[in-house]
Amino acid sequence: MAIGVGTLLLGAYSAASAPLPEGFPPPTADGAIEIKQYPEYRAATVQVSGNLANASSRGFSPLFRHISSNDISMTAPVETRYPTVTLQDNSTTQGEATVSFLYRSLNIVPQEVAQNVLVEDIPAMTVVSVGVRGGYDYEIYTRGIQQLQAWLAAHPDYAIAGPPRRFFYDGPYVPNLLKRSDIQIPVERR
Repeated sequence: MAIGVGTLLLGAYSAASAPLPEGFPPPTADGAIEIKQYPEYRAATVQVSGNLANASSRGFSPLFRHISSNDISMTAPVETRYPTVTLQDNSTTQGEATVSFLYRSLNIVPQEVAQNVLVEDIPAMTVVSVGVRGGYDYEIYTRGIQQLQAWLAAHPDYAIAGPPRRFFYDGPYVPNLLKRSDIQIPVERR
């Protein structure tokens, strides 16, 4: 019985995962911290204001309409970029964040773009990343940021080079226990 449930959960987990954008590294293993390189990529982005805990869900609908109306395939991850202030103040829950659906390749050009959606090319970057398994709660994001800050304190040869972000790899049908995300801070060598 337990093997059957495990197989069912693994099947749901695998089926719900969309392909990564071209050249993207795989998700970071749960609990691991690593330096990762990302190529330039194209994203459809919306800006959301207010409660940061709800940013990714509030940005989802306009972005889903964008890819649906342009017949663009869904990829994983969905990206949320948080304000830099969340690096200094873990209690920050209000602010402006951006939520992005990433295109599979730089060659994809939408035919129409709604006024509240920005299509942007994100430059290549280096990040320090912690892998997380579990739900997509904002508290998990703040704990991940604390882990990354401790790592950066122990590795002074790296400096913060941009706002933090979280990559959400799995859709709503994946059980919380199996959902994967990476919490990341862009960095550069000193």
